[in-house]
Amino acid sequence: MSEHYASALLISDLHLTPSMPLTAQRFFDFCEKDAPQVEAVFILGDLFEYWVGDDAALHSPFQQEVQRALASLSTKVKTYYLHGNRDFLIGTDFLKNTGMTLLPDPTKMTIASDEYVLSHGDSLCTADVGYQVFRGWVRKPWVQKLFLKLPLLWRRAVANHLRSKSTIQYQRAERFTPEANFAKTNVTLAACAATLRDLDSDKLIHGHTHLPARHHEILGEQEWQRWVLSDWDLDHPETILPKASALFIDANGVRYLDLIKA
Repeated sequence: MSEHYASALLISDLHLTPSMPLTAQRFFDFCEKDAPQVEAVFILGDLFEYWVGDDAALHSPFQQEVQRALASLSTKVKTYYLHGNRDFLIGTDFLKNTGMTLLPDPTKMTIASDEYVLSHGDSLCTADVGYQVFRGWVRKPWVQKLFLKLPLLWRRAVANHLRSKSTIQYQRAERFTPEANFAKTNVTLAACAATLRDLDSDKLIHGHTHLPARHHEILGEQEWQRWVLSDWDLDHPETILPKASALFIDANGVRYLDLIKA
C-alpha cells in the first residue's frame, strides 16, 4: 500500500452481536467520537460474532445499524477492514455500503513514518494444524460460493454449530491441558518471523488471540516488535473483567487506549 497516515486507531475482535448491547453501544460511540480524531481506522477482523453472507444484513436490523455507523465513519476518516476468522465472508456489498476498503491479510501500512504489518492473526497460529487445514478449505472461493448458495436459515445453523463446537473444544482443552492449549492457539515465532521477512518489516500488529500486549521478540538473527489487539466485551462482568481498547499510533509512538474509561 502507498498510503501514509500521520495517525491511526486499530481495533479487532469486537464480536458484535445483538446479545451484547453494551459492547455494541461502545462501538457506536467509538465510530462517532473516538475514531474521527485520527486519519485512518483499521478494523483487523472479527467485527461480528459471525457473518454468513452480505444478504443476511437485509434481514438483521442490528447489522444494518452497524452498517450505518461504519458508513457515517467512512465519510469522516479513511476506514480499512481486514477479514477475521468469524467474518471472512464479508463481501463487496457490505464493503460498498459501509465505504470501507478491504485489505489483504497480511498487509503493510505506513503510519506516522513507520511501517507496520497488519494481520488478523489466525494465520499465524501455525501450531494448530487442524485449524489451518480448516482455514485453508473455507477460504477457497468455490467453497464460499457453494456455502452462500445455501438458504440463509441453513447458513446460520452451520455457523451456530461451528461456534458451539469451537467453544466446547476450547473449554475442554482449557480444563485439562491449559498450557498445551495456549501454545496451540497462540501465534508462533516462526510464523511471525516469516510474515515479517516476506513484507520486509520489523513491526507486527494483530488480533485474534485476545491477549493484548506488546512483545519484543527474537528468532535467530531476526528481531521485531509485536502488538496484540484486545477483544471487546462489556456485557459479561460476572465472568470476565470488562474490556475494550484500541491501539493508537501517532508521531509520539504506539500506545493502548482504554475505551472503557474514555
